[in-house]
Amino acid sequence: MKKHFHSVKEKLISLIDFFYPLFNKVMDKQSFHYAACGGSNTIFDITLYFITYNFILLKQVIHIGAFAISPHIAAFLFTFPLTFLSGYTLMRYIVFPESTGTRKRVQISRYLFVVFICILLNYGFLKLFVEVFGWWPLPSKLATTFFVVAFSYFSQKKFAFRTQPI
Repeated sequence: MKKHFHSVKEKLISLIDFFYPLFNKVMDKQSFHYAACGGSNTIFDITLYFITYNFILLKQVIHIGAFAISPHIAAFLFTFPLTFLSGYTLMRYIVFPESTGTRKRVQISRYLFVVFICILLNYGFLKLFVEVFGWWPLPSKLATTFFVVAFSYFSQKKFAFRTQPI
């Protein structure tokens, strides 16, 4: 299994690095890896959100006991664990491979903290854009993603995957 994982990892890095010469004047390789991995994971997230909201939840409120969850929030809650796992794996092994020497417990704690803040930002922005501004859910998700990605990049680079002690 490890051999297969490392093979996939090396193929992904080779694929990403193939396109790097087009961008090497604008950003360093690590930032490019972040943009490629984060961008791919974001596209995965938005696609999964769209499918979940429109075709799985059918834009309907979800009732769980005494609780009612709006479809745009339910779609987020469904898609988040999947994109969390794919994002963490890409960040740890493709974008910040030097951080694999950091104790996993420390790194996971930092990453979970950043993710928790991102969840709050996602929730808050989705509520604001859909319920206060009256935007449609998909444009709201796109705008939310813009703000959360900016926060996430700086937090991951300077905190979650930092290799020096804080």
